[in-house]
Amino acid sequence: MLIVTGAAGFIGSCMIKKLNNEQFDDILAVDDFSRKEKNKNLLNKKYRGRLERDKLFNWLPDNAKSVSGIIHLGARTDTTEQNWQIFEELNIDYSKALWNFCTQHQLPFIYASSAATYGDGKFGFVDSHEIVGQLKPLNPYGKSKNDFDKWALQEAANSKQPPFWAGLKFFNVYGPNEYHKGRMASVVFHTFNKVKAEGKMRLFKSYKPEYADGDQLRDFIYVKDVVDICWYMLNAQPSNGLYNVGTGIARSFKDLATNTFNAMNRVPQIEYIEIPEDIRNFYQYFTEAKTKKLVTSGYNFHLNTLEDGIYDYVTNYLNLNAYW
Repeated sequence: MLIVTGAAGFIGSCMIKKLNNEQFDDILAVDDFSRKEKNKNLLNKKYRGRLERDKLFNWLPDNAKSVSGIIHLGARTDTTEQNWQIFEELNIDYSKALWNFCTQHQLPFIYASSAATYGDGKFGFVDSHEIVGQLKPLNPYGKSKNDFDKWALQEAANSKQPPFWAGLKFFNVYGPNEYHKGRMASVVFHTFNKVKAEGKMRLFKSYKPEYADGDQLRDFIYVKDVVDICWYMLNAQPSNGLYNVGTGIARSFKDLATNTFNAMNRVPQIEYIEIPEDIRNFYQYFTEAKTKKLVTSGYNFHLNTLEDGIYDYVTNYLNLNAYW
């Protein structure tokens, strides 16, 4: 049985869909299932059972022999949250406990890290283990992810590690099943809804002279590609370590919004607004995954272009209010 945490969330539910598409349904879905809107992500998906996240460590001791591995996608992902205790509990301590379980029982462990660990990009965006200790994330969420990466590398250095593990540094993920995410949903999602309601989209102004308004750059990756990479990791089990999960091509928010308009058959109308003060000093102006490690590990699948990913998302999901 494969355990998927964050199973009712955005990427977690898409992971279960990917597993189902690969004819695999021996899955224990773990999450906080208290939100009805989020639970819609699991409709029509096949899994053996589901378990509240706070019950998992009571369940594991008696069921360890039935577990074949863990894909840990559950986390507190709100980049505006400032309560460190929440991140320490959900993103660090919970992850450590899962790592230790997989180490004890010699099971593969795949977990979600984040491009937020790179902070302002001062040290680049290379998934090198050597720079992890120097990184300075811009918010508590990014710090929590980097703190766990540092801890995992230290455990591995001391030979206290699962037989295979991968920390996947997700860049800007967009795609179906993010209806519940509110403010934290992708800019594609927000653009679609703004255009439907008002016929236009608002993007953030730039506070750096080297970037025009709307020309801030991010590495946007379609969620279907993300879960394909997770599936590859589970099966190929390349070298243990941290891996960037992005396209390797930075695109502007203006590109993203324009492609959303195009997919909706609308003429682009974009206005520029101030960045909210609570995130202004922590805003990333550029991210671009260096994907050499992933590619040299053997991953050679086609990744969706921004144009193709947005077109699929808009036409097959957002237009229909559909789930994947």
